Amino acid sequence: METKHPFLPIIIGTDMNAYNMAISFHEAYGIKPILVGKEPLSFTSLSTITETIELRSGLAEDSQFADILIDIAEKYRAPGKTLLLIGTNDLYVRLIIENARILREHYVFNYITEDLMNQLQVKANFYELCKVHGIETPTTFFYDCKSAEPFEEEMMYPIIIKPSNGIEYSRNKFEGQQKVYKVDSPKEMHNVIQQIKASGYSDELIIQDYIPGDDTFMWDSVIYANSKGKTQLVTFAQVVLQEHTVTAIGNYTALITRFDKEMMVKLQNFLEAVGYTGFANFDLKYDARDKKFKVFEVNIRQGRSSYYVTALGHNMAEYFVDDLIYRADKPVTYLNEDFLFTVVPKAVLRNFVDNKAVLKDIKRLIKKGQYGNPLFYKKDKHLKRKLYLLARQVNYYKKYKNNQW
Repeated sequence: METKHPFLPIIIGTDMNAYNMAISFHEAYGIKPILVGKEPLSFTSLSTITETIELRSGLAEDSQFADILIDIAEKYRAPGKTLLLIGTNDLYVRLIIENARILREHYVFNYITEDLMNQLQVKANFYELCKVHGIETPTTFFYDCKSAEPFEEEMMYPIIIKPSNGIEYSRNKFEGQQKVYKVDSPKEMHNVIQQIKASGYSDELIIQDYIPGDDTFMWDSVIYANSKGKTQLVTFAQVVLQEHTVTAIGNYTALITRFDKEMMVKLQNFLEAVGYTGFANFDLKYDARDKKFKVFEVNIRQGRSSYYVTALGHNMAEYFVDDLIYRADKPVTYLNEDFLFTVVPKAVLRNFVDNKAVLKDIKRLIKKGQYGNPLFYKKDKHLKRKLYLLARQVNYYKKYKNNQW
């Protein structure tokens, strides 16, 4: 076990986001973090960087989460070592926040309060907050699935339907379930609502104006505010491609870093005004109709595509460590460097990006070597993993060829 650093990262999750955080720690400190997950996933199980994975089937259960993490803390506690806790999906971050009081006896971490979490994660509350602070959002209605009345607001079609409570939605699985629905008529809308209600989902649905434009109209921003609420990093990036399968839409597979100081400061000011701490990841879309960026949501953690921050020398692990372990103060950085982040092969970018200006930028950045795929981390030596990733790259090409969202 690595000993020279006064901390040990405990990463909750086994997916791509967990892998990106694990290699961020390995890159910066030569540390192999401990991962805790409910099931093995190939991103992390086939890895020489994440060789210690504690699998606990009840990890996602409210009643078991804190006890499991206390058990992990007992196992890895050592003199002179602080356990640094990091969540990698919405559910795990929510459970850390809800159990913060007891978990702080064993770990250090930087997440928002439960009250602020509910303000930001319940979409009706979030959009109200955005309105108060001058942040543009798409025209949005909320439909309560407990209501016996049909949704009858006048809408221009197509529209978007998605759950306000993603965690509860994912717990009510049903055949044909999609992460986000794009519907073209009132009849189709009513069918989708009935299908979701029948699954047992009883929270609100977001019914929203569809902003026209392909994947390149989507934008991403990563912000880190230290545990005192002081912003230390703000980024802005244009999405090149997102996943096109119905269960994974909204997960970005490639993006290019951009610089828009006005929008970056606007998002920073919003988070500072509400008292935010930790990593935040905004999803936005540019609306060419009124030339404004519209915010869809803020994830209260780093995203799975946020690794571009580390790739550009602003290591995500270092933000946590400098803040929580060394209490170092850092000036705010507005990231302004060119980089293409991708987890798909170059052939997918060349064949499935229609925006000619963006395609030109992709070719320029590849030619300059200013691009990277974190899944092919050079210091990860697991041969079986390399074969798995090559097969995955081929499969990505097939997925984009066969799925147009």
